[in-house]
Amino acid sequence: MLQGKKILLGVCGSIAAYKSALLTRLLVKQGAEVQVLLTADAKHFITPLTLSTLSRKPVYSDFFHSTDGTWNNHVELGLWADAMVIAPASANTLAKMANGICDNLLLATYLSARCPVFFAPAMDLDMYRHPSTTGNIESLLSYGNKLINAEDGELASGLSGVGRMAEPEHIVQHLEEHFTKTQRLAGKKVLITAGPTHEAIDPVRFIGNHSTGKMGFALAERFASQGATVEVVSGPSTLSSTHAAIHVTKVHSAEEMLEACEAKFDNVDIAVFAAAVADYRPDTPAQEKIKKSNNTLTLHLVKNPDIAATLGKRKKKQFTVGFALETTNEIAYAKEKLHKKNFNLIVLNSLKDQGAGFAHDTNKITILDHDGSSTFDLKSKQEVANDIVDVVCKKMGL
Repeated sequence: MLQGKKILLGVCGSIAAYKSALLTRLLVKQGAEVQVLLTADAKHFITPLTLSTLSRKPVYSDFFHSTDGTWNNHVELGLWADAMVIAPASANTLAKMANGICDNLLLATYLSARCPVFFAPAMDLDMYRHPSTTGNIESLLSYGNKLINAEDGELASGLSGVGRMAEPEHIVQHLEEHFTKTQRLAGKKVLITAGPTHEAIDPVRFIGNHSTGKMGFALAERFASQGATVEVVSGPSTLSSTHAAIHVTKVHSAEEMLEACEAKFDNVDIAVFAAAVADYRPDTPAQEKIKKSNNTLTLHLVKNPDIAATLGKRKKKQFTVGFALETTNEIAYAKEKLHKKNFNLIVLNSLKDQGAGFAHDTNKITILDHDGSSTFDLKSKQEVANDIVDVVCKKMGL
């Protein structure tokens, strides 16, 4: 259940911080991507080197790197994660979380997080049952945070009672149960086309476009995070995926992409045509490199197959989503494609919107269906993927 999940692990100043090493190891072993955030006091109990080695990522503690002045962006961290886990959560940090105090990177990230936040308290039994602590926990629960109860046992003070941080294995179990319940697309199969196609002119030249595949692969990650099994048919792109639920088939031309999609289409529940497929290809590619001899070169182009339209004619149960990148009459052209290609939804990009289109890390979209349209703000492509998947799930009643 944790394969490919992005987990923020916040570690506070508590003797239980030593357990964060095992927790990090267990999460990574389950296939999660773990970014550790340490408070200043936590570094007295466990070293950043230990946690960076186990997480395979730099550990963040400060807002700025002292060496080069670069910023650890708490907003991006909060948007990146599928879940945030604060373990151990000290009494001090619980109080700050409950009252909106924001004096370190961990707390700033907590206030920015849009994902579910789990907290696992760790403190002596009298601190744990103090009215101020129980009141802070009640406040955090009222905000929608999720408590992983402290456990009963011997404490660092030598006393015995409730206050021990939950064992790492139990915290992992809480996360697995959460993601099992929230995976709306469990058992569904999704086909996604991504990237450009390259249509050969000769062995070294081709007709193509500036698509990178970022949007298609962001969608693949999001569908997989919701429990789907995803087949990506990608044109030439540097992108790939290590998610166990994502299988990538690499192709070059539109004809190759169509052939790969036809082999998979009948067995999927959802198909998303995010690739920027070349409309035309050279009729007869040269077998040898074309030498520069004249001032002009004439190419005879023929129309490529329309992959989305071809599969739209044979769809049965599939929920299909198309993409339209337009420069003029955007809404009208998108509506025409929606009907012509038998889509359930179409995602419109306009090259007129700054920060949208090919090669950007951001995108601005309008989603149209047969009942109307919704326009979204400029967002990262990961956030755009979240919006698209949410709309698909709602339209499918999931």
